Amino acid sequence: MQTLDQSISQQQADTDIPGDSPLEIAGKTFNSRLMTGTGKYRSFTEMQQSIVASGCQMVTVAVRRVQTKAPGHEGLAEAIDWQKIWMLPNTAGCQTAEDAVRVARLGREMAKLLGQEDNNFIKLEVIPDPKYLLPDPIGTLEAAEQLVKEGFAVLPYINADPLLAKRLQEIGCATVMPLGSPIGSGQGIKNAANIGIIIENATVPVVVDAGIGTPSEAATAMEMGADALLINTAIAQSENPPAMAHAFRLATEAGRVAAVAGRIPIKAYASASSPLTGTIN
Repeated sequence: MQTLDQSISQQQADTDIPGDSPLEIAGKTFNSRLMTGTGKYRSFTEMQQSIVASGCQMVTVAVRRVQTKAPGHEGLAEAIDWQKIWMLPNTAGCQTAEDAVRVARLGREMAKLLGQEDNNFIKLEVIPDPKYLLPDPIGTLEAAEQLVKEGFAVLPYINADPLLAKRLQEIGCATVMPLGSPIGSGQGIKNAANIGIIIENATVPVVVDAGIGTPSEAATAMEMGADALLINTAIAQSENPPAMAHAFRLATEAGRVAAVAGRIPIKAYASASSPLTGTIN
């Protein structure tokens, strides 16, 4: 009898279609287009089971919370098999560009200590607003410029601002990560038009990050042409996180396959499904 993981892997193999290729970020290849996080879970066990069920190959970790052993993060570094999962350190909790650069450097060292010597990835977050948790575009750009100079593969978390996304690409960021709606809000994709513009003009992978609450919204983001998703709260705070992680995995895969397959055009009138020739008079 197949395990859940084997079954999902077989489903993924069954839906592979010509014309698609794996996700590539900063020269590193990932078969999964779903990234997850480590925060807000009720237990380490639920987190571990959810990571497996999601099929993800990259997990983001808040450097400051690990460094300070904040509640829920004690022992986090040892709870995940970093030989199988690529660490994406993030600068959550940083309110200024200077603070984010400092924490990014700590994150790179943390990855090295856990055996990922060549890991220079950083998810850049500069968030001075405590209520809505919206990223600071000026601080993000300043920090990104410095981190790119220092050899980081910068994955910046931003508002769905096409002009900022373009500028971040121009200075050498590895991805852009526009929010669908505020972090943890579960409001879904409230910025579809702007995200569509970002995707249309992207020269690097576009990862929709924050606000997605359901698998159907994840599928929609992928159908729009996003290259990947980062989902945390919608999994961790659900009633059954491993099951929800499994659902998001399937939704991400379905949305990607649909995007590559190409949807039918939208028409203002009906079009019969059955042929009109050879009918009985």
